[in-house]
Amino acid sequence: MLRLGGARPTSQPDPEADNNISGRPDFVDSFVQDMRPVPATAATYSATAIHGVEREPNKSSPPTVALPPGGSTGKWYVGIWYNKISVQTVVWVANREKPVSDPSSSSLSILDDGNIILSHSNSTVWSTNSTNTGSSPMVAVLLDTGNLVIRQESNASSVLWQSFDDITDTWLPGNKLSLNKVTGVPERMISWKNLGDPAPGMFSVEIDPDGSNQYIISWNKSVVYWGTGNWTGSSFPNMPELSPANTYPNTPYTYKFVNNDKETYFTYNVTDDRVLSRHAIGVSGQTQSLVWVESAQAWVLYFSQPKANCGVYGLCGVNSKCSGSALSSCSCLKGFSIRDPNSWNLGDQTAGCRRNVMLQCGSKSSAGGQQDRFYTIGSVKLPDKSQSIEATSIHSCKLACLSNCSCTAYSYNGTCSLWHSELMNLQDSTDGTMDSIYIRLAASELPNSRTKKWWIIGIIAGGFATLGLVVIVFYSLHGRRRISSMNHTDGSLITFKYSDLQILTKNFSERLGVGSFGSVFKGALPDTTAMAVKKLEGVRQGEKQFRAEVSTIGTIHHINLIQLLGFCSEGAKRLLVYEYMPHGSLDHHLFGSSGVSLSWSTRYQIAAGIAKGLAYLHEKCRDCIIHCDIKPQNILLDSSFTPKVADFGMAKLLGRDFSRVLTSMRGTIGYLAPEWISGEAITTKADVFSYGMMLFEIISGKRNGMHGGSFFPVLVARELVEGELHKLFGSESSDDMNLGELDRACKVACWCVQDSESSRPTMVEIVQILEGLVDVEMPPVPRYLQVLGQGVKSYEISSEMNQANSSNFYLSRKSFSGGEDCSV
Repeated sequence: MLRLGGARPTSQPDPEADNNISGRPDFVDSFVQDMRPVPATAATYSATAIHGVEREPNKSSPPTVALPPGGSTGKWYVGIWYNKISVQTVVWVANREKPVSDPSSSSLSILDDGNIILSHSNSTVWSTNSTNTGSSPMVAVLLDTGNLVIRQESNASSVLWQSFDDITDTWLPGNKLSLNKVTGVPERMISWKNLGDPAPGMFSVEIDPDGSNQYIISWNKSVVYWGTGNWTGSSFPNMPELSPANTYPNTPYTYKFVNNDKETYFTYNVTDDRVLSRHAIGVSGQTQSLVWVESAQAWVLYFSQPKANCGVYGLCGVNSKCSGSALSSCSCLKGFSIRDPNSWNLGDQTAGCRRNVMLQCGSKSSAGGQQDRFYTIGSVKLPDKSQSIEATSIHSCKLACLSNCSCTAYSYNGTCSLWHSELMNLQDSTDGTMDSIYIRLAASELPNSRTKKWWIIGIIAGGFATLGLVVIVFYSLHGRRRISSMNHTDGSLITFKYSDLQILTKNFSERLGVGSFGSVFKGALPDTTAMAVKKLEGVRQGEKQFRAEVSTIGTIHHINLIQLLGFCSEGAKRLLVYEYMPHGSLDHHLFGSSGVSLSWSTRYQIAAGIAKGLAYLHEKCRDCIIHCDIKPQNILLDSSFTPKVADFGMAKLLGRDFSRVLTSMRGTIGYLAPEWISGEAITTKADVFSYGMMLFEIISGKRNGMHGGSFFPVLVARELVEGELHKLFGSESSDDMNLGELDRACKVACWCVQDSESSRPTMVEIVQILEGLVDVEMPPVPRYLQVLGQGVKSYEISSEMNQANSSNFYLSRKSFSGGEDCSV
């Protein structure tokens, strides 16, 4: 049995500790795997059943207690993490605000009264601080749930203290997020300060203290920026991913909300011990639910709120702007610099930015007589805490700001708004608003400031102008000749220089969107051919391997696959250049943001075209390619609405980094086949399942979960059997539809989402069915759709499906590879 004490930790589990116990990856009460006993001078043991930390018997591999290292910072903490997964994942930290600097002079002990204390140099750093009124011997036990409890040795139900009541940033299954109505004290989950510091950060999750039946996320415990909405009896309105209608029916997750006289709490459980799941509030201020996927060796994100980074209040701190970029959301405003670079680089930008040069505050008062000026930022969502004043024009609004020394910015859109403090929550506009803000800066911060310094620089620069002009002209002419030769010819890939792409995209000024792999920008070749440039993020492949994989993808040509025109590989930069699709992605048209309504005929042809593209990838390429991420966002439309499947072959480009795709699949879990979660080998039938889920949305023109609270695939399966599919559509919609095509499409969709892979058709068979070349039989109702249609609650679904369905969601150690010698 392991003892409590302080020592330098080892990096591997204790080979002598309970090796006969096995099971799912478990929890370790530390950042390390084991802890050796220490001399009596470093720990306090009582004579009464101070047995150390026991392990819950007969469930899993042994967890231990120790003082973990804080990396190169020299800070040590007591904490809990998972024992047998490859990614170190800390779920609880005891002394998060008071790290220990020297483990050799520290001890972790159990006192006679049952309390655990962490001491350093004979002073208490942290303790459980509980009152024990009984006389029975106490023991500390680390349960298989990740809960560290102090309880009576003879009575497991008599708990003195538990770590579940001292939640940090992670909410584990079985724990409660609660509000004590008697004391008014909430159980609050608080983010880490940054990725390297577990001290409490700026973001927290708690049950609404105002009494509504929801939990909320807030900044600095004061500004609420997201809430779940009131509990409906089975789910939260703003968490549709967790509702019974939108979860897999054999889901091991159950949810419970309780509101009584003593407390209000929400809890969730996982009924399958093989599933590892956690819910956390990240340093980014987003609350996230994740599941461990053994085959990918990664945590897969299946729920996150707010969806957009910039939906988090105060994420970027003061004097900065949130842009929603896939790589870095926050940037300092012009004239400002990062206040805390170390925390910023570790994911915490909440300290914001500081002004480089103080304002002169007055007309020609000092610093060479230069008056403060204004820097314009357009198309933004304006910051908080503005003051409106009367002003007849933008000029009078500007003068009003200049005349007040505390004014830091102004905006005018018919109304004059002034800001008298540091700017908070400035964002790029995402809803089409065109507001502009004028940031007040010292004159020396703007490029047209005519100070003595700039005159001197100008004189010196002029001395080199003639020589520089010659060099520039030479390289400009050479560059123009090189760029002009870049026009695309069929069958060949263009190798771009990064500097050329900067020119062709106007320095990446027009962003088309942000996807799982990076941002996409619009550009044009010298012959005016439009192109889309994707900046890949997080690619670690060597240049030789990257070029080889790009060359392979570049040889794939099909009318329903996006065409790769070229690439760039310089240093760490990896970019792909594709043909430009003027109508954007399919989701914009299906879900209403484009303003263009697609007719049934167009939607049906899009469905058939996508099937042809996938059939080509699966069966006509030299090497079978599994897409792995079929969803409307990855279907692009050309000028005639011909569909093009995008992002195929990405796993070949990213190699092991492809697991990053899984961890960024926000909102796409509804398209994933069950085998992605179960850890079974991925085959082309995973793409078929995703295609089927997307086909339901193409048929209806809506998201599957947005049908008056019902799950559209359930409605289709029900009405297909009854022969009354037309009831699912209004008279206006049904008049536009070809009922024969509708029947075929619905049958195909239901066949695609069968529980068993072997029951799903191939993409070639789907093409033949949609083109009317092959008749299709009535599909059996997939078991999980049948259960959902009966309105069975999540816990009933879980137990029923565990018996009825062989495709349960469990974690296995099967390889992350195609079962048909395919590439993913």
